[in-house]
Order: sequence, then C-alpha cells, then structure tokens
Amino acid sequence: MEPSSQPEPVVGVATAGSQAYPPPAAYPAPAMPAAIPPGSQPAVPFPANPAQLSAQHQLQQLREFWATQMEEIEQATDFKNHTLPLARIKKIMKADEDVRMISAEAPVVFAKACEVFILELTLRSWMHTEENKRRTLQKNDIAAAITRTDIYDFLVDIIPRDDMKEEGLGLPRVGLPPAALGAPADAYPPYYYVPAQQVPGV
Repeated sequence: MEPSSQPEPVVGVATAGSQAYPPPAAYPAPAMPAAIPPGSQPAVPFPANPAQLSAQHQLQQLREFWATQMEEIEQATDFKNHTLPLARIKKIMKADEDVRMISAEAPVVFAKACEVFILELTLRSWMHTEENKRRTLQKNDIAAAITRTDIYDFLVDIIPRDDMKEEGLGLPRVGLPPAALGAPADAYPPYYYVPAQQVPGV
C-alpha cells in the first residue's frame, strides 16, 4: 500500500472544547458543482411541478397546525374559559334520549374537540381559497375542503349542490324528480341526499 499525500482521518472522542467538524458557515458553498460520480451524490427531491409544491406546502401547514394544537392542549391549565358555550354543548349532548347524566369534564372535552374541528376545517377551506387566488373564504371553499378530505365524508350529505358544481364535483340528484318534469329547478332543496341503503333480510 502506497502512502497517500492526504492526511488520515482522526478517529476518537472529541473533547468539549474541540469540534469534530467546522460550523457550516465557515466554508462558503462552491460556485461550481464538484466532480462527484452521479451514483454517490445524494438526490435532493424537488417537486416537479407547482401543484406538487402547493400540496407539500399545504401538508406542511397541516403538520404545523396539529403540532401547535397538541402543544396547546398539553400545556392547557385554564379549564374555566372556553371559546364555545358549555351550556349549549351540554344541551346538544342531552338531545340524545339515552344520555341521562353528563360529567363536568365531558362538555369541556367536546368544546375543545369542536374548536379544533372548526379550526382545521377553516384551515383546509382557506387553502382552497388561496389556490383560487382569493382573499375571502366562501362556502364553496368549505365544500371543497369537505369533498377533498376523507374524514369529512360524513358532511357530504349537507353540502349545497351548487357549491359542489362550482368545484366540478357535482353529484346527481338522487331520489328527486328531474326539473324536466315541469317543476322549476328551484323547487327542490339545493342539497344532495344519499338514499338509505337497504339491507336484504332485515
């Protein structure tokens, strides 16, 4: 083996006063790319188009939102003040005939859950608003957020059909007679109704 002109790397434990590697700012980035074989250079994933960039930005916003919410929930100490009225939440909970007694903590948990639900739906709706280069949140933005997110499928039944059409997500009216039968189109509510599934043998 021939001795090389390059010094051998030092292997060992670095003391508290020494640095194994200099800080990144000490060496400016080279102006020209280094001659490194293509297989050994790590590939940096760059989005191919603006839609991917936008989707990544939205995903990052959602991650930040949930990180902030989790931190806020973990550090919560004031359980007396709420953004939503606890009496109203308790009244809604008691609308279920099976509910007899409600602990003091239950409406507090529901209040926070409702707050987070509203905040996330608003964030997703705002993302749609920004995609369309607007500065005003509209109901079709909320409809788009609902139709794009699987966890909001339970809300699809209450989205106005007009908003779904504007989004290009219009669904056919089920169970309603067509306007061609003589009734004006406005005679029917602008909602999409899902017919009840009938289970054979029940």
